[in-house]
Amino acid sequence: MNIALLTCENLPELTSADQLLIPELAKYNIAAKAVIWDDKKINWTDFDYLIFRNTWDYFEKESEFNLWLDRIEKLGVKTLNSIEVIKENKHKFYLREMKENGILIIPTIFIDKTTNLNLPDIIPSDWTKAVIKPAFSGGAYQTTVFGLDTIAEINDEYQSIASEKELLLQQFMPEIQTLGETSFIFFNKKFSHCINKKPIEGDFRVQSQFGGEYTLTQPSSELIEAAQKIVNQFDGNLLYARVDGIIIENELHLMEIECIEPDLYFNLSDGSQERFVKSILELIK
Repeated sequence: MNIALLTCENLPELTSADQLLIPELAKYNIAAKAVIWDDKKINWTDFDYLIFRNTWDYFEKESEFNLWLDRIEKLGVKTLNSIEVIKENKHKFYLREMKENGILIIPTIFIDKTTNLNLPDIIPSDWTKAVIKPAFSGGAYQTTVFGLDTIAEINDEYQSIASEKELLLQQFMPEIQTLGETSFIFFNKKFSHCINKKPIEGDFRVQSQFGGEYTLTQPSSELIEAAQKIVNQFDGNLLYARVDGIIIENELHLMEIECIEPDLYFNLSDGSQERFVKSILELIK
């Protein structure tokens, strides 16, 4: 069996953690290789499965990525996660549906494309700070935290973006700077491990490229159950899902659920890579 582990041109050989999947899969007579998702030379029908891993530029190439997904779907090439899941998950307005289904999300206003963005009129009066970002984004791309004293400048800055993209306006949760963000990782819809991520002092971004500090943590059974409820919102199979949220007074407030290309923190949890490969085997039988 041939599997493509999808990546991007900035990481042509995958991250060091994901590179280790190749010899692990070889133990089961599966030939896996790193393949750049937008490499025009690739014949995608050469592969039995495509597994999304390090496609970390897809949100910067929105139109191209959407066309590519349609092409893979028409070719009938199997993917993990499925194209259906990828299409659903790539646009963060899915949070609105999560909320309607009883999931606790951080306070969010969903802004459709508009040529007349007017943040002062739509921001709740009890918010003191907010986060604004495109609904199709990742890795803090085009993401800004601002106070009400700069709302006019932010409105001007995002006016052109709003004409091209839907936006999320979210209440800034100060707990992100003290308690950090917690990620619950699931393989084949089963809980695997949990990571807490804290930004450096004075920042709000928890990503490692901005200095975020990651530690393995053991959540309570109640929190795992809350994260499981979120994962179960998806019909069908999920090779992986990462539930990102803030835990406030032992309640999980969902920020996002990553089903496209999340870091799964194999290096922080013993046996997680083996659990991931086992889940691949379960789904490609």
